Amino acid sequence: MSGLRRTRVLSEKGHPPWSPGGNASEGVTTLRDLIRIHDSPSFLMEAHDALSAVIAERAGFKGLWASGLSISSSLGYRDANEASWSEVADVVERMAYAARIPILVDGDSGFGNFNNARLVAGRLRKRGASGICIEDKAFPKMNSFISDRHPLADIEEFCGRLRAVKDTVLDPDFVLVARIEALIAGHGQDEALDRAHAYAEAGADAILIHSRKSDPTEILAFAGSWQNRLPVVIVPTKYFSTPVAEYRAAGISTVIWANHNMRAAIAAMRNICNRIIHEGGIAGIEPDIAPLEELFELMAYDELAAAETRYLWPKAGNGADS
Repeated sequence: MSGLRRTRVLSEKGHPPWSPGGNASEGVTTLRDLIRIHDSPSFLMEAHDALSAVIAERAGFKGLWASGLSISSSLGYRDANEASWSEVADVVERMAYAARIPILVDGDSGFGNFNNARLVAGRLRKRGASGICIEDKAFPKMNSFISDRHPLADIEEFCGRLRAVKDTVLDPDFVLVARIEALIAGHGQDEALDRAHAYAEAGADAILIHSRKSDPTEILAFAGSWQNRLPVVIVPTKYFSTPVAEYRAAGISTVIWANHNMRAAIAAMRNICNRIIHEGGIAGIEPDIAPLEELFELMAYDELAAAETRYLWPKAGNGADS
């Protein structure tokens, strides 16, 4: 494919004619391909804005998780449906513009009933998302690691949300993940499996099973009983010390590193702010922060300089007299 044709294809998909992601996303695959069952789990990395999306892409991740917790936090909200779905969609659009790898969006509980869920999914697809994950909690939801009370949606009502999304977004590459919160809510394996079977019948493409325990016992038990009727997605935020080999052995399809860019940013910014206050200046911190040149390179300022030569001063760029 020629450079001109490649630029046109990217532009039609909503990307800029340049890509801050550089060569990191060569060989980009679809989200549907990523969540298929492979010999080893696929990894999705959390991102909450365009810059974190580009950094994750540059690191080599093949897909992104647009985290509800992280996006809400970056906007100054709590992860309790305080951010509106339109605000989330705005952030996702910026992420999709900057990075070329697919994005699975944390759609909370669908921001309401079936009608809200299908509106959100349709808008997210138009904004560049490759899939949406909807959890089976009542609206408004609360972050799974806050409180012990997490009312679940009625199974049939939640299946209606899933069917509405599938009937609205007809793109075969768009992935619908049904997130089961039965273990979070303390209802046990039978409830989780009953919901998984119902959600599969309703059209889900994958099942995300969530746990707040510090070990993967619940998750591995579910995976053993489920037998990969649909791909299984997990979020090992609490059972972080578990080797990935255990997920591989259990046939887990996809692992989401769900909030680590945001938490890393918090730790780094807190450290630098405290040091500047205590040291009374910035001379000592310069070796410990990214140089400006790295920021400029991430955002492809060199492409802008070359484009100025081509479009703004073409005669000067060709060596002709101005």
